[in-house]
Amino acid sequence: MAKVRRYRVEFAPAALRALRALPRDVQRRLRPRIDALTEDPRPAGARKLSGAETLYRVRAGEYRVVYAVEDDRLLVLVVRIGHRRDVYR
Repeated sequence: MAKVRRYRVEFAPAALRALRALPRDVQRRLRPRIDALTEDPRPAGARKLSGAETLYRVRAGEYRVVYAVEDDRLLVLVVRIGHRRDVYR
């Protein structure tokens, strides 16, 4: 039986502050999407951001989670969290 590779999720300080500043219902919606990145850092619906070598984003309603994947370290680093109108600026 093959061992499943689990990634570790870490947050950049600004991403953690942004997550904590969001309303609780939005946090509850984002948490399962973020937690799922430990199993599959490039799930269906994830998009690679143009112009960024290693950045991806997943959607959760009107909000986006932008993150980098480091396959050699089995790490997902969440760098930004925010509303879709603001997160790419």
